[in-house]
Amino acid sequence: MNPFKKFTLFLFFGLLVTFLQANAENAEITTPPAPNVAATAYILQDFHTGKVLAENNADARLAPASLTKIMTVYVVFRELSNGHLHLEDMANISEKAWKTSGSRMFVELGNQVKVEDLLKGVIIQSGNDASVALAEHVAGNEATFADMMNQHAARLGMTNSHFKNSDGLPMDDHYTSARDLAILTTALIKEFPDYYRWFSQKEFTFNKITQHNRNQLLSRDESVDGVKTGFTDDAGYCLVASALREDMRLISVVLGAKSANARANENQSLLNYGFRFFESHRLYEGKKPLNEARIWKGAEKTIPLGLAEDLYATIPRRQYNDLKGVITVDKKITAPVKEGAKQGSVKVTLKDQVINEKDLVALKTVEQGNIIQRLSDSVLMMMEKSEDGK
Repeated sequence: MNPFKKFTLFLFFGLLVTFLQANAENAEITTPPAPNVAATAYILQDFHTGKVLAENNADARLAPASLTKIMTVYVVFRELSNGHLHLEDMANISEKAWKTSGSRMFVELGNQVKVEDLLKGVIIQSGNDASVALAEHVAGNEATFADMMNQHAARLGMTNSHFKNSDGLPMDDHYTSARDLAILTTALIKEFPDYYRWFSQKEFTFNKITQHNRNQLLSRDESVDGVKTGFTDDAGYCLVASALREDMRLISVVLGAKSANARANENQSLLNYGFRFFESHRLYEGKKPLNEARIWKGAEKTIPLGLAEDLYATIPRRQYNDLKGVITVDKKITAPVKEGAKQGSVKVTLKDQVINEKDLVALKTVEQGNIIQRLSDSVLMMMEKSEDGK
């Protein structure tokens, strides 16, 4: 081959490689489509980032059946954490609680039952009687307890939810959505990790009656540690599931499946899809300094900046090396600055797509300095401004 042809081929292949690399760098981040799910609505999302990996009809207002009880126990957990309630407290079993239909814990009229036992009766046995007993013990009556449920729903941003009772038996104007249940489950696991372990318990014995958890995934998949099943004729078969594999937790919600077996299968398909094609990484630890910034007119010369909580990124698998993090600090931070005040941002991108972004905040309070410090820094700031203007 003559030199000219060799040069031409070399140039062609060089341009081809450059073209392919450029297109690879700018290509959209794609993953295989989610599996088909036979249900009225569903959602799959990452626990740490809230990133939705699959969804359909996720904002539709639907009857939640016993998934209502996730909010019931969340309210009780909040009361426990606030010191308004204790696990050893004894709750009276009213006639209304005793007569409640559907799945039951089999509490007896007029007896007193520990709050801890009632919680396990709700979580593991899905006891409607236990739900009503807890509601009455916490709020005096179920209607007032439902008001508490709705207040927490509004605070959490559950915009497509409204609760009328504590057990999920059919009532007009009692509804929630797949997305709202994922929001609620995320809050429950994050706020109450010690209590959450009860959701993985496979059976519970009360009054010499042993009942098994209806969540079939607890026996099928060792990574699944919750959360709750539900069924009524109106709602169909429902399941909120959560699984932890390595350091990645996923939450899946399936509403309106055709059978108990189907709700388990559809949740399993969603979870397997999420773990197979996505990965989650903690990139920055919360409450740890990421930057030591100059602070003007303060009692101290510098202030530590970081994140209020851990920053995670959920990305398609094998993309970790393409992640980029950029820390931007506000100019001229001036005292006083309170702990937690925004002083910049942390942005994470993957191939020019923003994956996550959080505020960079002050990790401590820095008060104003004395008069000499403030005057000195005022002069230095004026000098810097003058230099910048040249």
